[in-house]
Amino acid sequence: MTPSILQVSEEGASRSGGYPRPVSSASGTNGVQPTAESVAGQWDGVDVHFGEAGGRLTYGSYLRLGELLDQQRLESDPPAHDELLFITIHQVYELWFKQVLHEATASRDAMLSGQLWLAQHLLGRVHTIERTLTQQIDILETMTPQDFGEFRNRLAPASGFQSVQFREIEFLSGAKDPSFVKRFRGLTDLEQERLARRLAEPTLWDAFLAVLTSAGFPTSSKEDIRKALYTVAHDRSRYGAIWELAEALLQHDELASAWRARHVVMVERMIGTKPGTGGSSGAGYLRSRLELRYYPLLWDLRSSL
Repeated sequence: MTPSILQVSEEGASRSGGYPRPVSSASGTNGVQPTAESVAGQWDGVDVHFGEAGGRLTYGSYLRLGELLDQQRLESDPPAHDELLFITIHQVYELWFKQVLHEATASRDAMLSGQLWLAQHLLGRVHTIERTLTQQIDILETMTPQDFGEFRNRLAPASGFQSVQFREIEFLSGAKDPSFVKRFRGLTDLEQERLARRLAEPTLWDAFLAVLTSAGFPTSSKEDIRKALYTVAHDRSRYGAIWELAEALLQHDELASAWRARHVVMVERMIGTKPGTGGSSGAGYLRSRLELRYYPLLWDLRSSL
C-alpha cells in the first residue's frame, strides 16, 4: 500500500533525534498535484489534514500575503541593504496605528453607550500595542547612521510628519489640531475627509466627560470636572469603574508620551540636528511635542491626591 504523503517514518524520526518527518509518497513524485483528500496522514501519531473539505481559503489568500509582501518597494539604486528594514518597520507602524484607531474608536463608543468595562478593556489592548510601538524602535536602531545615509536622500520630501493615521490617533485622543490639515498639502481627498471627520467627532475625553455626566456630575467647566475627578478618586467604592477608566486614559496618555520621547532620541541618534526629510526641523520639532498631554486635568489631579 502506498504510504500517505504526510505519513511519518519511524526510522527517520529516530535518526533525527525524535523529531518526526513526513515521507514522500510515490504519487507525490509524478508531477501531479495532490488533492485535498489525498493530502492527509499522520504526524507523530496525530492525524493531519490540509485543504479540508476542498476549501479554497488558505492562510496566504486570507491574509493577502501576495499583495502584502509586494509592498516593500525600495527607492535606492543600487538597493541599500537597510532600506527594506526601514520600509518594513514603518509599514508595521501603520498597521498598528490602524488597530489603535479601531480599538480607541470602539472604546469611545463604548463609553458613550455606558459600557465602561468594555471601554476599559479596549483601552488595555491599546496600551499593549503602544508598548509594542515603542519596542519596535529597538529594531530600527540596529541600523547605523551610515546605513541610513545610503538611502535617506531618496525619501525626500516624504516624512513621518505626514502619517495621517498618527494624526487621527492624536485627534481622537483629544489633541485636535486643525492647522495640520491646512499645512499638509499632500493629502488626498480621502485623507482630508478622514481628518475632517476626526476633527468633528467626539474624542475619548468627550466620551469620558459623558460618563461623568451620566454619573450625575456637572462638567460644564474645568472646575466642575476637577471636583468630579476629586470625588471619584476619593470614593472608589462607589465610582470604581469610572476611576479605572480614568486610569486607562492616563495610561494611554503616558504611553503615547513615552513613544514620543523614545522616538526623538532615536532620531537624534540617526541624524543629529539635520532637518527632517519633509522639511521639518527634525528632532527640534519632535522635542517641541514632548510636553503634549491629552488629558491635563487627569495629570493635575495627582497634585491633590
